[in-house]
Order: sequence, then structure tokens, then C-alpha cells
Amino acid sequence: MKTTLFTLSVLFFVNSVVGQLYVKNGSYIFDKGAVIFAKGNLELDTNSNFYLRNEGQFIQGTATTSTNTGAGKLSVFQEGTSNNYAYNYWCSPVGNASSGVGNENFGITMLHVPTTNAASTAATITTGYNGSSAAGALTISNYWIFRFLAMPDYAGWSHSYSTSNIAAGQGFTMKGTSGSDATDVGETAVNNPGSKQRYDFRGKPNDGDITITVANDNFTLTGNPYPSAIDLSAFLTDATNSTGIAYFWEHDKTVASHALLAYRGGYGTFSPVSRGGTGIYVPAKFYSYDISGNLLPLTESSPNNSYARMFCPVGQGFMIKGNASGTTVTMKNSYRVFQKENVSTSVFERNLPDSRTENDNGGFLPAIMSVSGFDYTTVSTAEVPQIRFNTLLNSQAIKQVVLAFDSEATDGVDHAKDAENPDNTTLDMNFLLNEKDYVISVIQFDENKRLPVTFKATNNASFKITVAEIINFDQAENIYLYDKVTDLYHDIKNAEYEFVLPEGTHSDRFEITFRNDALSVSNPTRENIIVFQNNANQLLTVSNPNSLEIKSVTLFDITGKLLFNKVDLGSASSYEFSTASLSDGIYLVKTQTSDGKSSGQKIIVSSN
Repeated sequence: MKTTLFTLSVLFFVNSVVGQLYVKNGSYIFDKGAVIFAKGNLELDTNSNFYLRNEGQFIQGTATTSTNTGAGKLSVFQEGTSNNYAYNYWCSPVGNASSGVGNENFGITMLHVPTTNAASTAATITTGYNGSSAAGALTISNYWIFRFLAMPDYAGWSHSYSTSNIAAGQGFTMKGTSGSDATDVGETAVNNPGSKQRYDFRGKPNDGDITITVANDNFTLTGNPYPSAIDLSAFLTDATNSTGIAYFWEHDKTVASHALLAYRGGYGTFSPVSRGGTGIYVPAKFYSYDISGNLLPLTESSPNNSYARMFCPVGQGFMIKGNASGTTVTMKNSYRVFQKENVSTSVFERNLPDSRTENDNGGFLPAIMSVSGFDYTTVSTAEVPQIRFNTLLNSQAIKQVVLAFDSEATDGVDHAKDAENPDNTTLDMNFLLNEKDYVISVIQFDENKRLPVTFKATNNASFKITVAEIINFDQAENIYLYDKVTDLYHDIKNAEYEFVLPEGTHSDRFEITFRNDALSVSNPTRENIIVFQNNANQLLTVSNPNSLEIKSVTLFDITGKLLFNKVDLGSASSYEFSTASLSDGIYLVKTQTSDGKSSGQKIIVSSN
């Protein structure tokens, strides 16, 4: 059955009796902020148009591959950065429009700039480095159009230029434009007020199952390939051949250079955690890069931008990482939802008014139209219970990691919960899971758990760590950073702990704990061995009144640097060690007995 439509500016919903949506030659559909649903395919006859405006969206219920056809065009807007030097990651909702059946490839020559709410002008493509925006005109540089398809490192970026070789479901990079365009086409803002550029994607709308190639431990740039929002959490949860985590590029827009050495950027990380909540996003930590694309950790910054990511808007691109399970994941129509961009659940990359009040549903999402029929009113809008840790890295950047709590989590790596660190640098802090670095660790809470963390240092780097925020969680009365070398517990819930580490990766020294075992009666070593500093005689005295077998006495400075280690001392009643060569300051003494019990104590060396 074919249905011919001409104009539309209110909510339109075609139920399951409609098998096909047909727009005849010279006709059009105009959707102003509503959702249009077709169970079957779309046929856009020659010179027909389908306009999606004011975040109107088109959703199809096709259960297999697309059979959309026709040389007519669907037109949908999205805004990206207007900065000439900063990348956005995109995924086109349309491909080439032809009488052929199914999804077709996309190229940037299909991008337009709107001149009215229906008319637009094709973008001019330049081979130069800079794009530009002006009234009714848009110039895009083809030099910055790249894809990244299941590749292990920076060298894997593939240049597309202006060629139409970007398949449905493949993401691509594109830099913004300079200038401004005050043309008002009836949207929420003009085309380019100087902060963001509106693009008009025109072509055959993508539909149906879309296969995305992945590879074990490699990243792939993909995104939302449809002219509607998608439930990103649903896609990631189902994508078992990936880690179930999405990574979003952020670019420092204050750097006015195309030189790779001047780039400053990083990846924010989104984890669904569970279908009962809206997930967790960890902000990017920015890096600069050398000429080969390697990270330069000594030139970092921390923007701490936080975005809602549960729903992915039209055109949004992101990275996913493959695992050892298989070589493809599938984007499906069942993930498509009608969800406009808002600060609570769906953001491309722009500041938006807070719409949480209008969506208030007693602490749950409102009813949301979807292909899957999932009941979104069961999804809590409360943030996932979590503890956020901030670490100041060598006084240069703040790295944030999140410890989250979920009743279905394990202590190992869980798909679509635990999020691996997207960057690899020599100055960093992360959770350590299965010998890899993670920025999100999801567990079931137990006061007795000890969570390994790793610090990477360059040239005796300093670290300052603290609990930045505790959200919807009150079970951790105490939170410590435990140093296994000094045997000391540092309260990071109520204070900052600052220390210095020598160059290298320190993956077996520190743990996050919720109890201080040094205060436990089950470890009586401190009571049986007495350590004190005799500054008058410049001697460190270790008293052993119970004649315990002392395996070692170790002295560290406050940064954890080893100063001496005396071993196999026996069971004498006391020992003395000279401190004449030590500078005034605080030092750490660790004693260990032959039965494996140890204790750490501070001493103060003073010449006064």
C-alpha cells in the first residue's frame, strides 16, 4: 500500500497498517518538530522532498535491510562547531539519492547550507585547509575528511577527501568553518551565530540493519546513521563484539592551528552501566600530539566538559572498541527513538537549556516513542551511584575516574559497564583491571574490597588525589588511598593526598580501600614494635620488647623514595639506625615481622 503525503507541520504517526511511505514527483513532506513513523520503506520520487525541521525526526520499523529508494531527498539539520581548526566526529543520516534500492554511500558534496526553511545551497568544497561561512554560502575543506575503520593506532586514519565512499554507519571527521551566517531559517538560532555551524544533510535516508566492522582491541569510528535519535545505551549493550563503551572526541577550540603538534584534544567516555539508568560520562582529558600522533602528556589541559549521552542525536559520531568475540556489530532500527536534544539525555556538542524540569516524571524518564517498544518510564533519571576521583597530574591536568556501583556488576571487566582508558600516555592515573587501565570501574560495594589503581609518572611527577564527588551513594564511611610500600592509609574522602613518584608505571603499589586495616586489632604489629626518632642523637630507634623476629626495617621519604632497607634483623630487643645524613622533614618507617605482619609509622627528623 502506498500513501502520498504533501505537507505536515504537526505530530504524525502512521501505525502498522502502513507498509510504505511514498512521496510522488514534485511533492513534499514538511515536518516541524514532530516524529513521522513508517513501518515499511520510503520511496521519494524524483524531485520530491522530505523536510525535517525544528528537530523533527523520521523513524522506520524495517526489521532487516533497507529498501528505501528514489532520487528525491530527505533534508535534516545538525549543528557542529564553527571553529576552523577543531574537529567534530560525524555519522551521516543520509547517502546518495538514486533509484537504487537500499542505503548508499555518503560524501561531503551532499552537504548544503539552508537559505530558507526548505531551500538550501550546496556547499562549496575547497582543497585548502580552511572552510568558511557567510550569508547563504558555506565552504568546507575536504582535507580534514577522515575515516577510522578497525585500526590499532593513529596511522590508521583513512583520507576520504570529497569522495562519496563513506558507507552507512561509518563515522567521519570534519573541521568547522570560520565566519558567521545570520540567515534565519526558522530554527532555534541563525545558521551560524559565530559559535556553531548548521549543516543540511540531503540525500536518501539510511534505514534497517547496518553492519559495522570491528577488530579485537582496535577502535572504529561510527555513530548514529539515521535521521532520528538512537538509544545509544541499547546499541552498546547489544554490541557484544565490542567493549560496549562509546568514546567522544573533544577538541580545544582556543588553538588556532592546523599543525598536529598544536592539537589539544581527548576522548570523553560513556558507559551504559544498566538499562535501568541513563549511564555515566567521564570528561575528556586533553593532550597535545607529536608529528606521528603520539600523546605529549606534558602539555595537558582539563576542560571537564560533561555531556548527556544515553540518546545519540542525528549526525553524532563516536568511537567503539572491538573485543575478541567477533568482527562486526549491527546498528538496528530497533534502537531508533524520537528524542530531541536536551541537557538531560541527548547532546551533540552545544550548550542547551536544561529541559529536565519539562521531562520530570517522578524521577524517571517520560514515555518515549521507540521502535523497540521499550518502556522508558522504568529508567531512573537519578545518576548511577558513584564516587568520582580527581587526580592532579604534575600540576598540569586533572584526570577524573569513576567508581560506580551496580547490583549486577562483578569485580572483573563487565561488558557495557567497565570502561577502558581511551588514551595511552606516560602521565596518568587509572583503575587497574585485568592488567589494563580503566576510567570507569563498576562493582558491587563491599567495605572489605581493595581496588588496585595505577599511576604513570614521568621524571619524578607529582600527584594529588582526592574524592571529587559522591553521588547517590552513602555506604562508604571512609575512603583511603593505601600505599603498599609504606603501609600507610591516606584519607582522600576528606582531604587531598599529594605525593611524588619516580618515572615509570606503578601498577602494584596503590589501592583504593574503604577501611584502614592499620587501625584493626587483627594487626597488632604496631603495638609490639615501637618506632621513634631521637633527634638529639640523630638516631632512629626500633624497640622490640616482645622479641619478635624482625624480617625488615625500611625507610622512605615522604614521596615514597626508598632510603634504606635493613633485612633479616633477628629478634633483638632494639635497633638503632643513624639519621645524620637526612634533611629535616617527615619520613616513613615500615617494619615487617617474619610472620608477614607489617606496620608503617611516620617520624619527624629535625635538627632543632
